[in-house]
Amino acid sequence: MSKNNNTTELTAPQAVSAQFSEQVIEERLTPNPLSQFSMDKDDLRLALVTAQYALRATRQQTPPPANQPTGLLVLVNGMEQAGKGTAVKQLRQWVDPRLLKVEATIGYSPLAYQPMWQAHTKALPRHGDVMVYFGNWYADLLYNVMRMAADNKNDDKSSKNSQSEDKKSDNDKALPIAKWQAYLQQQLIKLQAFEQDLVANQTRLLKCWFHVDIETLQERLNDDEADPQFLYQIDWNNAEIVAQFNEVAVTLLRQQDDWIIIDGEDKSQAADHFCHEVLHAMQTALVSSRTDSNETTKIQSESKTQKLESKVDQEPFEPVKIPKLLTDIDDSDVSKADYQEALAEKQARLAELLRARKGRHIVFAFEGMDAAGKGGAIKRLVAALDPREYQIYNIGAPMLYESQHPYLWRFWTRLPDEQTNRISRIAIFDRTWYGRVLVERIEQFATDAAWQRAYDEINRFEADLSAAGTLVIKYWLAIDKKEQLKRFEAREETPHKQFKLTDDDWRNRDKWSDYVQSAADMLARTDTEYAPWCVIATNEKRQARLDVLDHAIKQLSVASKSQ
Repeated sequence: MSKNNNTTELTAPQAVSAQFSEQVIEERLTPNPLSQFSMDKDDLRLALVTAQYALRATRQQTPPPANQPTGLLVLVNGMEQAGKGTAVKQLRQWVDPRLLKVEATIGYSPLAYQPMWQAHTKALPRHGDVMVYFGNWYADLLYNVMRMAADNKNDDKSSKNSQSEDKKSDNDKALPIAKWQAYLQQQLIKLQAFEQDLVANQTRLLKCWFHVDIETLQERLNDDEADPQFLYQIDWNNAEIVAQFNEVAVTLLRQQDDWIIIDGEDKSQAADHFCHEVLHAMQTALVSSRTDSNETTKIQSESKTQKLESKVDQEPFEPVKIPKLLTDIDDSDVSKADYQEALAEKQARLAELLRARKGRHIVFAFEGMDAAGKGGAIKRLVAALDPREYQIYNIGAPMLYESQHPYLWRFWTRLPDEQTNRISRIAIFDRTWYGRVLVERIEQFATDAAWQRAYDEINRFEADLSAAGTLVIKYWLAIDKKEQLKRFEAREETPHKQFKLTDDDWRNRDKWSDYVQSAADMLARTDTEYAPWCVIATNEKRQARLDVLDHAIKQLSVASKSQ
């Protein structure tokens, strides 16, 4: 059975394409600014399935295409009873339903210590796939905002009862912005930045907002059809709540201009409109997958689905001057007795602080030169903890399915997560997301545009974690080239350490200066107030381990006082 399934996946795109000439296929796969209104249903169905298979085929080419395949994520939100289910049902009937992934959420409070988007990252489509996501992160946002708005309204009523009769006082003239409005605007900025990073990493977005008037909503709520669990978990029968929702929606739609508004009064017409928009988004995703990523491109949908700009920085990249901290390496000596005594004391203190952090998520990120002691430092870091309290991720080259997602996806999905049954809320990364600006930069596994863009993407990622309450602790372990050779040779002679030494390690020594320069550029561009780097520069392993513990203790102590 699995063999047949694999055969179908590989041959279907060719089978569909074989029915038409290359010119006809090209016409059907090129974005048509008039397609929203000009195609009858049969033509639309054929164009949809043709685009669907063509998009998937960009991932299946062997050898891989020079240009990156692109996935399409369709976000479906809006009013209840506005035709969302009907529209997606029609789309699924008109395309190959096996190749269309559909997910749905109704909206929940954001999880503790997690950015709004984190709970949804596992559902993101692979490059070349199409996915429809009901609710998504906007459902969580709207769920939270509606409750904040209700609380704010209750506060306003209490305040009015206690106010004096003088309605023209200065206080009444200068009321502060409502809490929910400030929160909504702040979160929308964060979500839009997250979405822009998705687009830059080959995941195109189509955002559809379905709307009906209150009279139509009430008619459909009172019909004979069974209602699903209501989106955003609000009472749509309550006119006051619906009015509040529309006020929230107006704020959202004004701040984000990339939503497609679909009128749901006629569900059949709404479904046709939705399918046209999806077709146009798939066609545009195909164009972007064929575009040379090193060129400046601008793809704009005439139906206003989204503007996509992929740019190489206008100014050439300027490497920073290498700081002495990375070149003047300390050779201090620590006796074994003093080391053992200090180690036990620091490990006990660290374990005490970690267990007193009240569930706060902790992310440790370890980077450094090969054989700089990352593994040894991590081993001492967790020695006093129960293995169930933490997860260690040894990061190497991405697996195939990981490379078919946005670059940061394999790290998003490894973050401490309140949704899992794990009791661990501590994640330790041995090598990290910084690989893009280190090894991928030097070995040319990433384009210049991709790794130069990654500094800002990483800073936004860490800023979102910090803003949600996650503590990010980053280490760069530095040794000199002579010490590295000494450790390599020791590994060769030690049977239980030989696995640590690879041919790549030896090859990387030839690019020592490149790695030092890339480390300097990384430290200069990603050392932030919310996620600062700690550079441990010493050839003495014992001292490095003690320094790591000292820094972790200090960071946790400061964090505990701010809680």
